[in-house]
Amino acid sequence: MIGKEIFEEYESEVRSYCRIFDEELDYAKGSIIKDVNGKEYIDFFCGAGALNYGHNNDYIKEKIIKYLQDDKIIHALDMYTTAKQDFIEYFEKNILEPRGLRYKIQFTGPTGTNSVEAALKLARKVKKRTNIWCLMGCFHGMTLGTLSLTTEKEARIGAGVPLNYVTHIPAPYMFDELDTIRYMQMLLDDDHSGIEKPAAIIIETVQAEGGIWVLDIEYLKNLRAFCDKNDILMIVDDIQVGCGRTGTFFSFERADIIPDIVCLSKSIGGYGMPFAVTLFKPELDIWLPGEHNGTFRGNQLSIVAAKAGLELFNKNNMEEETKRKSMIIEKFLNDEIKPLNSRIEIRGIGFIWGIETHDEQKAKKISKQAFKNGLVIERAGRNNSIVKIMPALTIDDETLVKGLNILKGIVRENI
Repeated sequence: MIGKEIFEEYESEVRSYCRIFDEELDYAKGSIIKDVNGKEYIDFFCGAGALNYGHNNDYIKEKIIKYLQDDKIIHALDMYTTAKQDFIEYFEKNILEPRGLRYKIQFTGPTGTNSVEAALKLARKVKKRTNIWCLMGCFHGMTLGTLSLTTEKEARIGAGVPLNYVTHIPAPYMFDELDTIRYMQMLLDDDHSGIEKPAAIIIETVQAEGGIWVLDIEYLKNLRAFCDKNDILMIVDDIQVGCGRTGTFFSFERADIIPDIVCLSKSIGGYGMPFAVTLFKPELDIWLPGEHNGTFRGNQLSIVAAKAGLELFNKNNMEEETKRKSMIIEKFLNDEIKPLNSRIEIRGIGFIWGIETHDEQKAKKISKQAFKNGLVIERAGRNNSIVKIMPALTIDDETLVKGLNILKGIVRENI
């Protein structure tokens, strides 16, 4: 078999991205991907948020190659290693301490859903309550625990079993007239609400898959106060929108709040490497040894890449650069794309933006046509009607604007 035939013949029907991005890809550097025929694509997809530093970043690659060449240990479960020591020290001294954060670090299995599963188990163990609250429109993972949180209908159907011990709260953007913090307080105070008090509330400060909804600062502050008042843990899922994506390393920094638990994966792996950690306040660390584990927790090569990524983030002043370049995206979307159709809405922050088309088929057509025209861009939101813009933080201005102009042409033709 040649070309794509082998995938059609042998790979499961569960595959999805390749149905939109339907060429065989071969090369990637920075923000450029090439297929087997040499055609170039500007990457506005960024590995679903796993490639904040672009493809094959030279600085990170050098560290990985050196580690491999020196025959350093690759698999060590949760044993002590020099790689892990270096990462912990750098992360604590250069990421957490400057932000006034004091967290213990748990190295979970290597994907985002592993980090969230650990957070849920720990919250329930600490508070001795089974229920978790989360917002409608959220996406927290695809394993059974995290899928019970995730609200996407098709994903939930795929579970094949009831998804329990979770209460979904309307997101603050859903109803102008509903104060969702007051609503949650009513659920706790009313002895006829029928809703169990939760161990924790888990949120994304920017709902990405839900439609690029940026939760405002006042809401985040009020939610933190609500959790404190009612002895409920606050979990922030920063898997997709952390690691600089919103303009600060952690997405919650803009609200000047401190979550009790933080979930990180995707770009914390530095190089697109599988890696996840769960951070929590020291007083919550009541795990028994081995009570939550996984064969590939603390992947050593990912740890090396992760530390290099953090060094790159700090040395290149990526917070300020992301904020600067985000203004290019915001201005272009509002000045060049929004006027193309009165139904278009623009939402976003930092390096995650969405074009709301209000039409699933139009958004799908835009994504497919963009790929044919040399731009990789995905969809999100209710009915997948959002065209989602998520470039690497390292993209240069010229490539960024070139990609935006390709997108403008496609939207003009299809909106």
